[in-house]
Amino acid sequence: MARYRGPRLAKCRRVGVVLPGLTTVATLDRATPPGQHGARRKGKSSDFRDRLLEKQKMRWHFGILEKQFRRYVTEASRRKGPTGRILVSMLESRLDNVIWRLGLAATIPAARQLVVHGHITVDGKRVDRPSFNVKPGAPVSVHEKSRAKPFIVAALEMGATRIRPGYLDFDPATATGKIVTEPQREDLPFDCDPQKIVEFYSQKI
Repeated sequence: MARYRGPRLAKCRRVGVVLPGLTTVATLDRATPPGQHGARRKGKSSDFRDRLLEKQKMRWHFGILEKQFRRYVTEASRRKGPTGRILVSMLESRLDNVIWRLGLAATIPAARQLVVHGHITVDGKRVDRPSFNVKPGAPVSVHEKSRAKPFIVAALEMGATRIRPGYLDFDPATATGKIVTEPQREDLPFDCDPQKIVEFYSQKI
């Protein structure tokens, strides 16, 4: 599957906010769009542009391609309840995101690599699919054979001070966590309006 491998801060500057799942920097050194003329180029504000930016924020933060992201929005619209809230819950329940939010990886791309390489188990079974939907109560853990690996030990040490969202529970002694409640919009680690994303796709799905 194609993945963006260019400068990550350029993505953050494009949407004007730090995307914590994409980079470890705390603030943007420049708030202007990327490019030689980014500081002088000011696009006109419009409803379409605002909705597009919100969509790009969410998609780039979670590292999802457009086609797959549209499928998430379509599935969220089919379920009962507010589509925006359901969309956030579905994305926050992705295995690669859960691994990152637990503090086992510095970014979502790093968490995705852990999953693909078979270092993660869900409910005792090895899972190598980053998009795997983690159900509430299902234990997510580092595979027993992987816990002694230096990069896992370093990740656990660095993640000891990580502030985790309220919907997660984590036991550092066993490197095991789980979702205890359904993720909400307030659990997003950056400012985003899911309703604008729903409006962006309203004529496309």
